[in-house]
Amino acid sequence: MISEDLVLRLFFLFQTGLGVLGNSFLLGLYTITFFTGPRLRPIDLLLTHLAFVNDLVLLSKGIPQTVSTLGLTNFLDDVGCKLVFYFHKVACDLSLSTTCLLSSFQAITLSPRNSWWAKLKARSPKCIVPLFLLGWAFHLLKNITILAFMKGPLGNKNISEGQDYIYCAVPFPASLNVAIRILIVFLPDLSCIGLMLGTSGYMVFFLYRYHQRVQYIHGNTLTPSVSPETRATQTILLLVILFVSFYSPDSILMLYMHNGQCSWLVHTSAFLAACFPACSSFFLIVSDSHVYKNFLALWENMIQF
Repeated sequence: MISEDLVLRLFFLFQTGLGVLGNSFLLGLYTITFFTGPRLRPIDLLLTHLAFVNDLVLLSKGIPQTVSTLGLTNFLDDVGCKLVFYFHKVACDLSLSTTCLLSSFQAITLSPRNSWWAKLKARSPKCIVPLFLLGWAFHLLKNITILAFMKGPLGNKNISEGQDYIYCAVPFPASLNVAIRILIVFLPDLSCIGLMLGTSGYMVFFLYRYHQRVQYIHGNTLTPSVSPETRATQTILLLVILFVSFYSPDSILMLYMHNGQCSWLVHTSAFLAACFPACSSFFLIVSDSHVYKNFLALWENMIQF
């Protein structure tokens, strides 16, 4: 009979390996295209950054989680735990904020010329790189408390205040109550989720109006071609839905884990947290036609060379 640890090990290995492969493909494709291929869209910079931080999420969580299923819980000391969890949390936050930027950027791109968002349309591509730098600085500072509280594995010691991640632990002091912890961890995330839902609702409304207008012009008997802007909007909307679908149950598990420790909860939370970084790259490869065009252009250049 296959043991539970073996099943977990295979799950994490498959998820991490496949996810890193997909994100690395996108990251390499966009990087090479930037230097040698056709000019990238502004949105491709966001997708490149998303692929990079998703790779960081998978490597910083998937590898330690896989090793822990082998029964090795003492392979990281205090410094190792601090660095692994610090960069994992920073990468997770950047994945969320980059997805939020994608949704906001596309909503601005779709805005009509007479709207107040139209003023941002010309400026938004120039703001992408500064927003990247601001996001990195903010999340590096926001998660600095991890470097203070994160500890190595506690073995058989029981912690009444904090969370045990099997191979690392966070023994929060009693003075830092649950409400403050939730405020620090979830309030910025909820703000991004709210912005994503708002911009996604605007894009859904825009697509509905666009569909009604096209039907009126062309009639019900024709099937007009989908514009590149509409296709990109549909891709980003589905990407947001994918993110929220995995983020919501993982957040509920994280809140529940404040009240008790259980190894299967830790493994389930880690698996859910890595689902979006692992799946999003393949979703983009399949749904974004520009990925295929960039790959085809790169392949033709390689053949000619």
